[in-house]
Amino acid sequence: MKLFLALALLVVGASASGVQLEPELVTMAPSGKMARHAQALWTMDEKKPVATATITVNVMLKHEAGDVAALEETLYAVSDPNSPKYGQHLSKEALADLVPISDDKIKTVTEFFKTANSAKTTLMMPGRDLLSVTLTVADAEALLETTIRSFTHAARGITVLRSEAGYSVPAEVAECIYVVGDLANLPGLMTPFKTGLVGGAGTWPNACTGLSSCQGLITPSVLKQRYSVPNTTEEAAKKMNVVTNFVVAPSATANSMSVSEFQGQGFEQSDIDTFNKGCGVNVTVTNNDGGSPSSAGVESELDIEFIAGVSPNIPLTVLYDSEYSLLKWATSLVAMANPPLVNSVSYGNDEKQQSSTAYMFSCNVQFMKAGTAGLSILFASGDQGVCGRSGCGFFKKRFKPDFPGGSPFITVVGGTDFVTDAIGDETAWSSGGGGFSDTFPIPDYQAKLVAAYKAAPDAKLPKASMWNNTGRGYPDIAALGGQKTPYCVVTMGKAEGVAGTSASCPTASSIFARLNGLRLASGGKPLGFLNPFIYQNSDAFNDVTSGCNYGTAIITKTNCFTAIKGWDAATGVGTPNYAELAKRI
Repeated sequence: MKLFLALALLVVGASASGVQLEPELVTMAPSGKMARHAQALWTMDEKKPVATATITVNVMLKHEAGDVAALEETLYAVSDPNSPKYGQHLSKEALADLVPISDDKIKTVTEFFKTANSAKTTLMMPGRDLLSVTLTVADAEALLETTIRSFTHAARGITVLRSEAGYSVPAEVAECIYVVGDLANLPGLMTPFKTGLVGGAGTWPNACTGLSSCQGLITPSVLKQRYSVPNTTEEAAKKMNVVTNFVVAPSATANSMSVSEFQGQGFEQSDIDTFNKGCGVNVTVTNNDGGSPSSAGVESELDIEFIAGVSPNIPLTVLYDSEYSLLKWATSLVAMANPPLVNSVSYGNDEKQQSSTAYMFSCNVQFMKAGTAGLSILFASGDQGVCGRSGCGFFKKRFKPDFPGGSPFITVVGGTDFVTDAIGDETAWSSGGGGFSDTFPIPDYQAKLVAAYKAAPDAKLPKASMWNNTGRGYPDIAALGGQKTPYCVVTMGKAEGVAGTSASCPTASSIFARLNGLRLASGGKPLGFLNPFIYQNSDAFNDVTSGCNYGTAIITKTNCFTAIKGWDAATGVGTPNYAELAKRI
């Protein structure tokens, strides 16, 4: 007997042969038609891939429920500033002992895949919970009882192999795994908003004097002024009245940060050099982990130029993978010998676009492990407002929450614009992602603030039928990222305006990396999982009290989440105020 694991692609349109297996499964477009997924157009190729082509899947082995509960309890104990165990992060080996995978489970799953002659398996160490399997298309189809097709991204020219529908494994294997990941879901490729080469509406002086196109656009100097970030580490040391060795602490090997790039999003050193010279900054990539494609990408260069432009001298790693596998990324991060302490990721999809609830749950386990190990993970909230990438629908209108935005175990960054054309108060960016999870409940750390938001008359909450009142609320925080005054990014040799929460996320991440520098300099531990600290210090953020994240859909202009005093589902607790946050660590 076999158990069918319903996994699928979320696309527009349905083929005549598509089968509705579960509510989570949405049938795919017919061959040769365009399929919209996460703002990206994919075409299912007419020809099937050759039988000898190879496909790699990532199989997440199932943890015992009691072990996961113990992991969550430990995560909060080491992440809560009020806990006696605050900062007592676990080693990778201790994590493996806390949520072990039995030898019997590993043997059952490994032996199943090794029945295919072509299968090559790699077990991720030391956690032993992710099994990466590479095998031929012919063997994958036979072993998993599925059909493999190739899909090409219309704009990027990237081709991936994926299952045409669901897949099947023996019952004894299904009992040992959450999911066969990266078999059915197409990658969601986030593309920031480009606004061309002309300057923006900002009235501030252009600090990037060597780049005239940056006039009126957001530069590192603008962000530092708005978020009370000192220009130099020496200035920071004086303002914080900390020990002299703090001057060098942010550049010490103990501190670190990263940006993660996928699907051909590389960077050109010449672009970074032009940005440095034009803006008078010192953006340096310390480590390039996983290699990088030869072509530059606006996403990666935005991330690199601004995370390091706001916080230079902190070792920066670019984590690159040619595939976008959230599950593999999170597992690999924890497994690194010296993982970066603060990690910025500007990618994501809707919850509805995930292959299954089991996939999201297995990602959450890895997020919890990362936080328990002392790592901070920040994700962009998305750029489509409340309707997400898949839209609200025409007849039965409902918001589409983000994942991993809906995860309680990462920090989600929304977007803002300046209220006026000058540096000052902010308003919610109309297209910033935000809302409430349809999958995960409200975590304790935000329960009080979320309840206050829902009870506030000026919240003007959307129709109850359009969102989940009991779900985890996001974003947690926000930063500038809207289209009113985009960021000035050097890409492909030119400076141009780029907007999106893809800009907000590295900006916020850079500030938390600086805060880690303060903690490390005084002999403390890194902040790790940020959310308990954030919600306990919500008054140290710049509150955003106007705007609504309706996106581009007309139907949501009166049904969106409004920014008000305190936490809200458009801007979280607000945007960072480094000077105030530095007093709380």
